[in-house]
Amino acid sequence: MDLKGSDALPGPRADDHLPQSTQAAAKIVIVGGFGVGKTTMVGSVSEIKPLTTEETMTQAGVGVDDNFGSETKTATTVAMDFGRIRVSDQVVLYLFGTPGQERFWFLWDRLFQGALGAVVLLDTRRLEVSYEVMGRLEERGVPFVVAVNTFPDAPRYPVEDLRQALDLVPGVPILECDARRRASSRDVLLTLMRFLTGLSAAGRLT
Repeated sequence: MDLKGSDALPGPRADDHLPQSTQAAAKIVIVGGFGVGKTTMVGSVSEIKPLTTEETMTQAGVGVDDNFGSETKTATTVAMDFGRIRVSDQVVLYLFGTPGQERFWFLWDRLFQGALGAVVLLDTRRLEVSYEVMGRLEERGVPFVVAVNTFPDAPRYPVEDLRQALDLVPGVPILECDARRRASSRDVLLTLMRFLTGLSAAGRLT
């Protein structure tokens, strides 16, 4: 088959090519409950056009999916989101956003494989969802930071109160963010990288 004519498969965009200076890459997962902003975060910070697997929500999810606080949401991730960002000329992060509905959580274990670290994105209106999320990461030995997505109508709590409510071990970073803003999402990832660097220096990163 001749693919040189008008039917040729398109190649990657110039912006999608990795720079020749890249020396290392790391897999990062962004996890959280339904509607906390995982797809938004991947999309806001990715330097390439993100891959999403969003599908229109249907009546099949009524009574099954907990969409509290996301009643106007019309689409949901059913497999994963994928993006990429360079944190330096040498280091690239591959970002994998997990599906939020509990009926798709069976996919999480596959997405966690090979992950260097994770961002737990949470909504203060539904803190209870984060317990299961963090528990699964701890079982897999994936270090994580906690990012509180600041929804306009969500209650705000002091960081130390949240740390106590979430029963976070000392040293795990927790910070506020706006997943819609590239700079804010980038700062979350930089916080994670600094945390992982510290764990590595202390010999606690396997």
